[in-house]
Amino acid sequence: MKKVFSMLMTAILVFGALGSTVFADNHSSNEAMVRVLHASPDAPAVDVYVDGNAVVEGAEFKASTDYLKLPAGDHNVEIYAAGTKGEQDPVISKSLTVEAGMAYTVAAINMLENIELKVIQDSMSVTEGKTKVRVGHLSPNAPTVDVGMIDGDAVFSGASFPMVTDYKELDPMTYDLEIRTSDGTQVKDLSGTMLEKNTVYSVFAVGTAENLEVLMLKDYTLMPDSMPQTGMGGTAQDSSSLLPIALSVVLFGAGAMIFYRRRTQEQ
Repeated sequence: MKKVFSMLMTAILVFGALGSTVFADNHSSNEAMVRVLHASPDAPAVDVYVDGNAVVEGAEFKASTDYLKLPAGDHNVEIYAAGTKGEQDPVISKSLTVEAGMAYTVAAINMLENIELKVIQDSMSVTEGKTKVRVGHLSPNAPTVDVGMIDGDAVFSGASFPMVTDYKELDPMTYDLEIRTSDGTQVKDLSGTMLEKNTVYSVFAVGTAENLEVLMLKDYTLMPDSMPQTGMGGTAQDSSSLLPIALSVVLFGAGAMIFYRRRTQEQ
């Protein structure tokens, strides 16, 4: 019986230590979050490699990924026309530095002959009950524009390629917005743009001036009374998954101790 008791106590200590270790690991991440956006109007579908590993394959114009986990530090990013790695040189090769706990959009922009990589830092916070939005001018031949209420004030002014504005917090609601030139000429009607509470958005104007399009991406959603929704692809192991096992071992151990003491007293 003493041997059984010793084994149970060892198991309790092991599970306790394991649970603490997992919890610490989940709260000391050394990773950044990165998503990829294809915003080059005349570029073909592309494959994206990070440090020699394919992370995106066959991405067409306007395609964007979910957030992907990437270790903090320096990385080599290469973009190839889809299926040409090993046959052709990359159309883009660039060193990318990311910081732990930060989020980024990495966008292939400009026309194919001048294609380049733009790295944009994203926000992962918003005041509860509010919405937050920014605008990115990623149309290479479009003029400088304002974004604002139709027949109303500008929310963002003087955006030119390849500028990305700062975020602004607004009241969540449906807005009748437009993209317009500085003289008030409407370039794109954005009536009925719904901005939800507790959500961060990036609104990117892409394409050409003759065929301007808008991509509205969610950067982050605050989930009240729970863990934040980061939009990352995949999830890390949650320490709570070990909690039922640990509790079962503790309770079983406690029961065994009581049983052992009663048997000893009876003897």
